[in-house]
Amino acid sequence: MNINAIKARLNALQNNTKKSDSLWKPAPGKYIVRIVPYKFNKDNPFIELFFHYNINNKTYLSPISFGRPDPIVEFAEKLKKLGDTENWKAGKKMEPKLRTFCPILVRGQENEGVKFWGFGKTVYEEILAIIADPDYGDITDPISGRDIVVEVLDGAEIGKSYNETRIRVKPNQTKLSENQEVVSKALDNQKEITEIYSELTYAELKGILENWLDPSKAATDEEAVEEEIAAQPAISKPATAVAETLQPTPKKVDEINDLPWEKEEAKSTKDDVAAAFDDLF
Repeated sequence: MNINAIKARLNALQNNTKKSDSLWKPAPGKYIVRIVPYKFNKDNPFIELFFHYNINNKTYLSPISFGRPDPIVEFAEKLKKLGDTENWKAGKKMEPKLRTFCPILVRGQENEGVKFWGFGKTVYEEILAIIADPDYGDITDPISGRDIVVEVLDGAEIGKSYNETRIRVKPNQTKLSENQEVVSKALDNQKEITEIYSELTYAELKGILENWLDPSKAATDEEAVEEEIAAQPAISKPATAVAETLQPTPKKVDEINDLPWEKEEAKSTKDDVAAAFDDLF
């Protein structure tokens, strides 16, 4: 048994601080942030996590984020092999989506400590391209790094159904802070990302999947599962259950909202889904 992991989990459960307080979710406006080295992986501040969105109106961290098997992924692969277009699409939509996080200090709010900034593929690629450019290099260095200007545009004002994020790295190299206490706190007092997004067991995810596909089969340990995942913040707008008709919703950048169907399917397709679940498990 990994005693350190048990202690970390106990500490996370006993921590009354809202986990969402450790996440940076900017409203429309302009901000200046500084990416800092990640305490738990100093070689790489970027943490790639995969999430299942809108299953039972919740968001679940996929175990594939850590190289472990995921029953929802296995079921999605089974659906894709059934041989028809609709089941392939359903399986594709059930695949987890990538969300990348990195620890940052928000300028002007350094007293609040390090927060995690989550972004999609577009912003991630832009930041990586900048770091790969020899004219910039390691922008996270506490001594010679660079701040990033983050501008969040209101979707309604730019004619889109989602907010848009634009970034610009400042050309001047600066210290993380002239105050050594701020630097030490930023580098040493960080949460581990798994304290914010907890990983469920294979059996728990399997039960959640089964209840989602057939709500009449409520798991006997449903209360225990709900307690385990209650602290996880929703990342995208909830959708209705699989058994209900799903209405099309606007797609956010780098996210697919409706899972697994965007519209009501024929009964035969749903029968195939049930058969695939029984066959897989």
